[in-house]
Amino acid sequence: METVGIRELKANLSRHLKKVRSGRRLTVTERGHAIATIGPVETRADLDWLHELVAEGRAHWGGGKPSGSRNPPVVAAGKTVSAAVLEDRR
Repeated sequence: METVGIRELKANLSRHLKKVRSGRRLTVTERGHAIATIGPVETRADLDWLHELVAEGRAHWGGGKPSGSRNPPVVAAGKTVSAAVLEDRR
């Protein structure tokens, strides 16, 4: 695993992140002591639980983009939940 100091990481962040994207892991040091590890995100492992649900028949996915609910939930005032969320954000 490659080691990189904080100053070097900050000065050449794009270059170091390109290494991480290619699958390499970096150890970040501060005054010679390791303080962090930067590594690629393992997206495949993050979705294994989802693939298991489909394989077990507990979920279905046809490969397309979700379309949303045909009957969206309605809040007490007669608005949809999405409208209430948008109103709450204001």
